[in-house]
Amino acid sequence: MSQENKNDKSYYVIIALSVVLVLMSATIYAISQSGSEKDTENTISMSGYAEQKVVPDTATLSIGVVVQSATAKEASDENAVLMSAVIAELKAMGLQDKEIKTSYVSVSPVYDYDKAQTITGYSASNSVQITTTKLDNLSEIIDRSTAAGANDIGRISFSVSDDMQKQLREDLMNEAVVDASSKATTLAKSLGVEITGVQTSSISESSNSRVYYEYDMAIAEKGSGAVSTPIQPGESTVSMSVQVTYYIE
Repeated sequence: MSQENKNDKSYYVIIALSVVLVLMSATIYAISQSGSEKDTENTISMSGYAEQKVVPDTATLSIGVVVQSATAKEASDENAVLMSAVIAELKAMGLQDKEIKTSYVSVSPVYDYDKAQTITGYSASNSVQITTTKLDNLSEIIDRSTAAGANDIGRISFSVSDDMQKQLREDLMNEAVVDASSKATTLAKSLGVEITGVQTSSISESSNSRVYYEYDMAIAEKGSGAVSTPIQPGESTVSMSVQVTYYIE
């Protein structure tokens, strides 16, 4: 057999295989589309929602010390002394190590930009993040920290703890499912069909649990005295959504 005939046969074989592959791909696609349509026919989908207002049970705030001095060592040493006093005061109030976490430490030069960026000194910063469920002690935590030397109080955020959300989860889920079922039943009745079962369901949780309180050091120092810092946690919203697909006939 000549080389030319061999090439012709190879060419026809390649064409035939290509046609087979195209047909197979088309068949698989058609089957998948048919299966997808079959999965969604005779069903309706509905969402349900439930929420509850709760008083947060956890507070997070930042307490720090910022010091400026002529040298980096002087600034760092002075900051360390003051921060140690602040932490000692926090622990004296009953806060545990797990409630006090170092969040920021920095020593950096202070520039005078009017004099060609001349270094005029150094600033040392050290902050700890306090996370506690002792909400009644927040005012005392701030007041005693500032008295011990803290001069950088970050904003306070209130949140709903995981434990509290777990306690609410079952009730919210039941309410959301009832909401979805009620709406689905109303829709099915309007369409003249009947719900016969549940195909799929999913849930989504959310918690608008952060309520912020801005603490202004300047205002606090002007009003410093026997009156303690007022702190109110407010309310947070914990919610749950469900998505349910029902069989109908």
